[in-house]
Amino acid sequence: MTGLTSALLSRDDIAAYFSVDSPLAAAVQGFSPRKGQAEMAIAVAAAINDCEHLVVEAGTGTGKTLAYLVPALLSGRRIIVSTGTKTLQDQLFHRDLPSLCSAIGRPADTVLLKGRSNYLCLHRLETARFEPQTDVAALAVIESWRNKTRSGDVAEVDLVSEDSPVWSRVTSTTDNCLGAQCDFYSSCYVVKARQSAMEADIVVVNHHLLLADLVLKEEGFGELLPGVEAVIVDEAHQFPDVAQTFFNRHISARLLQSLADDMRSEALKALPPATDAIRLADGLLKDIADTRMSLPREDGSVPWADVAAKIEPHIDRLILQLDDCIDWLESNEGNFVGLQRCLERARLSSERLEQIAHGDESAGLRWLGLTRHGFTLNYTPVEVSASLAPLLVGRSCAWIFTSATIAVGDDFSHFCMSAGLDDPQTLSIPSPFDYPRNGLLWLPDGLPTPDSPGYTRAMVDALLPVLRASKGRAFLLFTSHRALRQAAERLRQIQDGEFRLLVQGEAPRSRLLEQFRSTPNAVLLGAASFWEGVDIRGDDLVLVAIDKLPFASPGDPLLKARLEAVRQRGGNPFREFQLPQAILGLKQGVGRLIRDFSDRGVVVVCDPRVHSKSYGRAFLASLPPFRQSRHASDAIEFLTEQHG
Repeated sequence: MTGLTSALLSRDDIAAYFSVDSPLAAAVQGFSPRKGQAEMAIAVAAAINDCEHLVVEAGTGTGKTLAYLVPALLSGRRIIVSTGTKTLQDQLFHRDLPSLCSAIGRPADTVLLKGRSNYLCLHRLETARFEPQTDVAALAVIESWRNKTRSGDVAEVDLVSEDSPVWSRVTSTTDNCLGAQCDFYSSCYVVKARQSAMEADIVVVNHHLLLADLVLKEEGFGELLPGVEAVIVDEAHQFPDVAQTFFNRHISARLLQSLADDMRSEALKALPPATDAIRLADGLLKDIADTRMSLPREDGSVPWADVAAKIEPHIDRLILQLDDCIDWLESNEGNFVGLQRCLERARLSSERLEQIAHGDESAGLRWLGLTRHGFTLNYTPVEVSASLAPLLVGRSCAWIFTSATIAVGDDFSHFCMSAGLDDPQTLSIPSPFDYPRNGLLWLPDGLPTPDSPGYTRAMVDALLPVLRASKGRAFLLFTSHRALRQAAERLRQIQDGEFRLLVQGEAPRSRLLEQFRSTPNAVLLGAASFWEGVDIRGDDLVLVAIDKLPFASPGDPLLKARLEAVRQRGGNPFREFQLPQAILGLKQGVGRLIRDFSDRGVVVVCDPRVHSKSYGRAFLASLPPFRQSRHASDAIEFLTEQHG
């Protein structure tokens, strides 16, 4: 730690850094004084000073990153900054923090901390040599890199694809880590990263790692949060969803397969090989495969009741097979360090299966998540905010949550309830962008209802003249992959080579975005992952069209659990959860268009419910103050004038 002196921050001290004479002007490209940015920074400083909870919606263009980093650095306190994406995590650590420390003359010890799956595990690297299915060429690259790396961060390895199966064999999880019993413990990259974080002034993490430390305390060796004086959660709209995953009890085919694979690997390392362990591991793998074969072949979420008769006998067999593994492992406890950890994992897996199979349905929801080759068994408590609240309140530090989309209008109650916050300070900072001048919101007339069989076809046909006026340079955002595929098929039928169609699923997300930026007439069709976290500025993107209001699927088991929680406390599930969630989702999608002061373009919300249903007014009231039109001619004229 650098030993920064803790300081109480005055309003004038903070305001000076966001004034015309700010030292930030020389360090931050494009810096200019913004009233909202200064207002947010003053509120963040007050929350840190007073150890309060603060929730801030900062509209696009506010500059919220500087607005929380400057008071964080000036405070001299030990602070965690949590983000929703690796992209922002890397930006904060590699770009923003170094430049700000230099600009304000406050050097700080900063650490970028990732989850353990991002670091090479030396024990599993050794074990991987004995696994016949390991990619030998990739393993050789990793072996060579091992001799050079100081951090063990697998992101340093460019010659092995990030989605290569080899990474799961040479990195650890909380389930297969040997902890202090590991022969490589003194050299462990996870331990070193964790120790550095414990001594740092500013630690940059992601929401998954923060929640793991807060809820499970299993991501490392000791807790990160004790001693922290403030936690700043950026992209906070994602926080309740991430929290939900940590209260969800689950066990997956992949986790069980990993246990079986590790039993085999550890048994093969033994001299002579432990043949009984190999036989038991193979039996477990067979039972896992048989379980998946008994279930529906399609991907997606399935209510427990729909498959109970099929799944429950297989769960019984899995538990029996795990019990046999446990018996053998107990009888050989102490002979092999790796197999000792397998024993702990087998016990935990058996316990999880029992908990899910006999979960109290009055307090939670049982369901299955299916993929082509795997499954996940889940038990989701209906009320997670009640579990999250004491974890936040129980920490003697400030909690600051911020996002561009966190409130419905000026109402923060939906987020606060979901995040387990009780009466925090709230602040809404509007975007400084000139939306009435720079943008147009087109709400097409004459489209059928979204549940009509020909809706997607009619929507694409209505968009075509506007796409021609924009010369491509468009995002078409969809609420389902099925609609996305239908739209892509229709566009290919009716366009005559005018546009380069980039379709989610036909190439990796990063490549699609790269192609979009480099192709003048591109039209990108995307689903959920393109609704947020995409920042394309200038004339590359001038049209964003959204097919439907993003109400969550009524068949989603997690949604059912949350709606049931609202019902149990006597609330209205649609008004209190479904509608706010959809409004925030629409705000995210619409926010892809205007990303800078000079951006101009058209947003299209195709769904006629936005003007035919009473709740449509709530959607429109939450969007930026664009000029609105119901006529395609206005959209075409706007695009022609601005970008013709």
